[in-house]
Amino acid sequence: MKVQKVVDDIYRLAVNIEDENYLFEGIWPIPNGISINSYLIKGEKNVLIDLTQDIMDFPKAIAEQMEDASLTVEDIDIIVVNHMEPDHSGWLREFCKKNSKGVIYCTKKAIPLLQAFGDVPPERAIAITDGMTLEIGDYELQFFDTPNIHWPETMMTYEKKRGILFACDAFGSYGKVEDDTIFDDQLSQEKHQFFEKEALRYYANIVATFSPFVLKGLTKLSGLDIKVICPSHGIIWRDNPGVIIDHYKRYAEYSKGPAEREVTLVCSSMYGNTKSMMNLVVETLKKRQIPVHVYQVPGDDIGYILASAWKSAGLIFGMPTYEYKVFPPMSHVIEELLVKKVTNKKVFRYGSYGWVGGAQRDFQSKIEKSGWDLLSFYEWQGAPTEEDKENMVKALDSYCDELIKFTE
Repeated sequence: MKVQKVVDDIYRLAVNIEDENYLFEGIWPIPNGISINSYLIKGEKNVLIDLTQDIMDFPKAIAEQMEDASLTVEDIDIIVVNHMEPDHSGWLREFCKKNSKGVIYCTKKAIPLLQAFGDVPPERAIAITDGMTLEIGDYELQFFDTPNIHWPETMMTYEKKRGILFACDAFGSYGKVEDDTIFDDQLSQEKHQFFEKEALRYYANIVATFSPFVLKGLTKLSGLDIKVICPSHGIIWRDNPGVIIDHYKRYAEYSKGPAEREVTLVCSSMYGNTKSMMNLVVETLKKRQIPVHVYQVPGDDIGYILASAWKSAGLIFGMPTYEYKVFPPMSHVIEELLVKKVTNKKVFRYGSYGWVGGAQRDFQSKIEKSGWDLLSFYEWQGAPTEEDKENMVKALDSYCDELIKFTE
């Protein structure tokens, strides 16, 4: 990738992870890749804001882009570490071996992590205070403590004169970024839709647990005149940064409910008896003009299920009883939804059982503290009969009535 000017002597340095088999954070699939962005300010003192991961020759690529901006690693005077997660700080160890003069600005909570992750002595660091400013020639950097978006030591950096927010993991998305489309105003409508979808999935996978802190952070930043948002993953928002701010506010508020009037249907089946009702569920919801997103487990990745469930006001689980309990693949899905604090949902569960039930009792126990409103359920023994199908439609119609009221 090429070094790219943001404005004046502020530059984007970036790499893309493009290996379709790579799992972000070791968990989340990124078949469309992801960018890792650093930012360079050239001036009386040269500033590097966030680094990169020490994999796939990424440090070499960033160093070469820096050289294209007529600087070397040794020329950096200030290193701003907004976040210590290794995709942004993995290069720190080797960087600081080559550059012995650079002063690190980070939060107080980040200082012990400099040693733990980068073998960097704490004497090289200056702990910022919330709102603190640093004047560097024509540039004025202001630091904001934004804890738990998404690690406790996270901060953001704001260049006051130009209104540029270096937001680290906030306002980011999955998806590789091409050299000719790094800014929002360079994207087609199709690409905008792509990045919005990937921003939601990124949010649900990475940030969702910390939504209350996202809302606090948005309140803290609301007084700033933000003209450009430079995230550590994804495109730069220079034409209309309010778009991604609004998206993130909406994503965070889904945690309080209600979310969108739609349903995420997750279905699992042992011998096909539970799955045989899936089309009936979809047809019933569509007749009530309720969009439905269908996932099957095993099979579909939890990262995609999580993104859909986060956005949906309704959840429907189709699962059989397995040894008196929830079918194990579905149990994993439920656990992950609860870990990510997917809450304030209207829920329906259905499924077949063999000699005896038990899944419903286990399901109710698992979601007892979830914040989900289990409106009803329907179970049957063995294969569903025509009467079961009729009863299922009646139960689903009642569920749809309540979901519509919830989202009005």
